[in-house]
Amino acid sequence: MSLDNIRLSQAARDQLVRLKRTTGIKHWNVLCRWALTVSLSDPSTPLVKEITTDSNVEMDWDTFAGTQHGHVYLALLKQRCAADGLPLDEKSISRTLTIHLHRGIGYLAGNKEVRTIRELVDSAVTAK
Repeated sequence: MSLDNIRLSQAARDQLVRLKRTTGIKHWNVLCRWALTVSLSDPSTPLVKEITTDSNVEMDWDTFAGTQHGHVYLALLKQRCAADGLPLDEKSISRTLTIHLHRGIGYLAGNKEVRTIRELVDSAVTAK
């Protein structure tokens, strides 16, 4: 996977379908942005090492990050790579994106208190 083409696993897709339905957020990329930032805010290292991106959910970097904020998400990913002692090359950044995106989707989907946009914001703001 590269930053040019972001794909999700089938499990992540299924979790996003449920999140779209419960929160009313209509676009994959918006939920994925929330998921990434929630995971990046957790200082622990994700346990998952390999993720099979086998779903039909696919987006390019500009769709995922937005044309105005792509540099912010890229800086967050680079900072996390540096904090984890990883090289700042495209492969490491892309892998960090994949792992944190999937962990964050799992976090959001696993939080039974997230049923609306307001509850999503509240859970993200109060996350430790």
